[in-house]
Amino acid sequence: MFRALSSTTVRWRPLEGEGLEHLTLRTIDTSLGAAIRAESVLIGERGATAYGARYRIDCDAGWRVFSFLIETTQGQRLHLMSDGHGHWRKADGTALPQFDGCVDIDLAGTPFTNTLPIRRLGLTRQSGTARLNMLYVPFDSFEPTVDGQHYTCLDDGKLYRYEAADGSFTADLPVDEDGLVLDYPTLFQRLSPETI
Repeated sequence: MFRALSSTTVRWRPLEGEGLEHLTLRTIDTSLGAAIRAESVLIGERGATAYGARYRIDCDAGWRVFSFLIETTQGQRLHLMSDGHGHWRKADGTALPQFDGCVDIDLAGTPFTNTLPIRRLGLTRQSGTARLNMLYVPFDSFEPTVDGQHYTCLDDGKLYRYEAADGSFTADLPVDEDGLVLDYPTLFQRLSPETI
């Protein structure tokens, strides 16, 4: 459904306020075999507060997150690791059982993390709706929480519906051949390759 991943770079801009994200996605070799690494820098606004941040997300070949690191230009830092099956811990090994069952993550401020469940689950129109608990990280507090989210495939490999579990937000997300969001109604717009 999606092409085999090669190194790719994309940019998005928020539809409200100022900002920009520059993301590079590539395969890397690890002691456990091939893996996927996303590295990004972004600037934006959360409410009336401007921020600058960088993040790195490492996934196995099946798009299960096993590590992510977020750092802001003001010195905030969050580094968590997972076994890929929904068990999280801090970098020092401290278990975080409150996030048990959260296989995927959702980082505020980026449309990239929508790609993680889309690629990991390989949803088709026949799959029905996937109901997920995400480890959600807001960029204002960096305090992770559990967030219920639903994903439904509307057009195989091309269009997916995201819904907040509480019904407060819904968006139909067109994606490219890598599963990366092209347009996120009301939130983000992908910039054309010519502008990169």
